[in-house]
Amino acid sequence: MPLFQAMRRLQQAGEVHAKRLSRFGGLTPMQLMILQVLAGEKRLTASDLSGRVSLTAATLSGMLDRLEEHGLLQRQRDDQDRRRQWLLLSDAGRALMQQAPSLLPPEFRQRFAALSDWERHSLTAALLRAAELCGEMD
Repeated sequence: MPLFQAMRRLQQAGEVHAKRLSRFGGLTPMQLMILQVLAGEKRLTASDLSGRVSLTAATLSGMLDRLEEHGLLQRQRDDQDRRRQWLLLSDAGRALMQQAPSLLPPEFRQRFAALSDWERHSLTAALLRAAELCGEMD
């Protein structure tokens, strides 16, 4: 029961912050995460990106379509291999990411940063392990 309660509290906090994030450009946290990953790279393929954001190819494809419709990313065919398609942030996407809020709530980031190194590593490892126990989800 305590484990379920803790997971429920995390879920509720995530939902509240997701609503706050949606006020920023009407994007979901996952869409912001996709743009954030692309902002950190020159270009990526969809398969590379799906592994980085833990989404199936089918789920990611729909999100990429919506981001492209909003003019936030571009798809570019590879010059050598026309079957390969690169994903890049558009100028509008880059401008948006310069103003984008953090994916984590500010109060969480502050409290997390105040923890000692071993606590941050331990908590991160525990959350990653808990996510692993939940199986394939997106």
